[in-house]
Amino acid sequence: MAIGSGLGSSFGMAPEVTYGTYVAPTRWLEATASLTKQKQTYQGGGMAAGRMVQPGSRRYVTTRGASGSLSTGVYSRGMGLLLNGLLGGTVAPVQQGATAAYLQTHALADPIGKHYTMQAGVPDLGGTVRPYTYLGCQIASAEFSCEVNGNLAATWQVTARDVSEAQTLAAPSYPTGLGEFHFGQATLLAGTYGAETAVDGVRSMSVTIERPRHDGGPYMGNGGLRSQGVLNGWTGISGTIQADFLNKADFADRFAADTPVSLVWEFVGPEIAPSYNETFRVRLPMVFFNGDTPNASGPAEVSTSFPFVAQHDGTHAPVTIEYVSADTTL
Repeated sequence: MAIGSGLGSSFGMAPEVTYGTYVAPTRWLEATASLTKQKQTYQGGGMAAGRMVQPGSRRYVTTRGASGSLSTGVYSRGMGLLLNGLLGGTVAPVQQGATAAYLQTHALADPIGKHYTMQAGVPDLGGTVRPYTYLGCQIASAEFSCEVNGNLAATWQVTARDVSEAQTLAAPSYPTGLGEFHFGQATLLAGTYGAETAVDGVRSMSVTIERPRHDGGPYMGNGGLRSQGVLNGWTGISGTIQADFLNKADFADRFAADTPVSLVWEFVGPEIAPSYNETFRVRLPMVFFNGDTPNASGPAEVSTSFPFVAQHDGTHAPVTIEYVSADTTL
């Protein structure tokens, strides 16, 4: 028996071969899964003499699916599947030298074909863990954020084709030596692409990547289930930097002049091997600031929020995430 509370919960996932077809989870993450089944119904029943309530026998579930969010830290291992589901493309870890360090480069691409089985183990008070298995999961968006004294947190928005309670609960198996990226490892660099330098005064930062998709129907013949969604809108890349008014040229001047800048937000953790450290790095080659003008609103130091958007510079991927870990596979 498990602990009959959230302490006994689990979350696992695996890439699917066929969209919406179950694959037993093989990747386990320390995660809070807030995924829920969705259903649409039709209530039938016309006018019949003396009937004052529609008949329950004529209520039908017409379509169904699931969606919700997944909250994680950004860990030193095991993030590759989620990153690939978000950004797409064909990615394989590349060994660094002859060491135990491997680099994953996730550049913005079409995420078609990146779908997963996700399973949440939810304990009841009696200590039985109930498996809720979500099929055909796609990553709709993700937000990465970090503030003073905090970790690098991630929130993943997920859409799913269906949810099943019939699958067996897979036994969790977590990676050993797992770490988390945090504020003390963070640096923000800004400048010309490839020659960015560190900026000071940053208290917090967030980056959001949105991948708008066609809803996949549902279509007739699919039993009320959606098909795999394809991209049907511009990818949105945005964020916010909260910084003390330390260097006017870093953010305020670029906002005022609407001057683009290349940003590199990186977290460098412990050494995996000489010259290679655990790393999570977000590259945004062309960023425009949509705010703000610094103001002294009281006796305290001036601190300003600088919202931004990332665009395509015509040469480099609009967003690339580099992830160095000991993972030999995604």
